[in-house]
Amino acid sequence: MKPEVSSVTVELAGGKQLSFETGKLAKQAGGAAVVRMGDNVVLSTATANADPREGIDFFPLTVDYREYTYAGGRFPGGFIKREGRMSEREVLTSRQIDRPVRPMFAEGFKCETQVITFVLSADSSNDPDVLGINGASAALTLSDIPFLGPSVQCAWARLADSSSSIPRTTRCAKAC
Repeated sequence: MKPEVSSVTVELAGGKQLSFETGKLAKQAGGAAVVRMGDNVVLSTATANADPREGIDFFPLTVDYREYTYAGGRFPGGFIKREGRMSEREVLTSRQIDRPVRPMFAEGFKCETQVITFVLSADSSNDPDVLGINGASAALTLSDIPFLGPSVQCAWARLADSSSSIPRTTRCAKAC
């Protein structure tokens, strides 16, 4: 049976469009969402083990956010041929995903759960981390995991001349 492909597009302030798509990629995951804004494309997946882990008193949640260099059109070469460990920005974005969603799981849920977010394509004017956070919430909501969500995040910047939701990276760099 072919999964149903569905897409939702939202018009944001400033003429930007935020698009959520599901059913095309990561069909074996419990839930998957592709989030787009501009040239940024982020894939978020959520999967949980069917059986709870015995003998633990914590919720085993793993959250990974990765921005590989191929997303920006660069490929590692020379002495370093592969991607290295997670950067500080990737670790902090993984924590930004983890902290709001961790308390939103059903009480007593002890199944190992993974939320993986990959940046597939990135542009230099918009940050993909906000898309990854919203995509992770969408993937959890679409899955069969007992998640009491969704949750959303929006970047907000107060610049000298105006305020902006989901501000462009270039404008924030000039303001600092």
